[in-house]
Amino acid sequence: MSLPEQMSISIAPLRLLVENSVLLCVDIQQRLCSAISPDVLQSMIGNVAKLLQGAQSLGIPIIVSEQYRKGLGATIPEIASLFPPDIVNLEKVEFSVWANAELASSIAKTERSHIVVIGMEAHICVYQSVRDLVHAGYQVHVPHDAVCSRQTENARVGLALTERAGGVVTSTETVLFDWLHRAGTPQFKVISALVR
Repeated sequence: MSLPEQMSISIAPLRLLVENSVLLCVDIQQRLCSAISPDVLQSMIGNVAKLLQGAQSLGIPIIVSEQYRKGLGATIPEIASLFPPDIVNLEKVEFSVWANAELASSIAKTERSHIVVIGMEAHICVYQSVRDLVHAGYQVHVPHDAVCSRQTENARVGLALTERAGGVVTSTETVLFDWLHRAGTPQFKVISALVR
């Protein structure tokens, strides 16, 4: 069945559009990571790496926050080594990224409305950022496998609160393939290799 010429196809409300997305990497820092179970941490790092590389291959802006560097250290080398040279990487003391004027301004300047939030901790900085971004009018997606907390139960609480605040709890592969939208492109080959 063909569509009438005058009928336009609307975009599904939850669809992530490359040209409207930002990847927000929250506080994946040395001292926080040392308090996370090694298995949980390695799983999260692997998924964060896929999203960082996928976003770069698709030209999606990446914004990084670091919470109180003096106390918590910098972003761990496994993640920082994947940042592009022109990365926006800003320090904050506020738990919510949106509560920090510089970070909020950096997000707003992208003029994009879909924010994918990754990092830690799921029940504190990730949740508070999601809550505030949704309230500010952004559509926010949180891959459950690219966030974590020191305690597993707190991570569950953070994801439940994220949904209650209006965020979309998703997964790394769901985000990557939603960004792709179709197979057979050079970007598809890159991202397919990432998830093998």
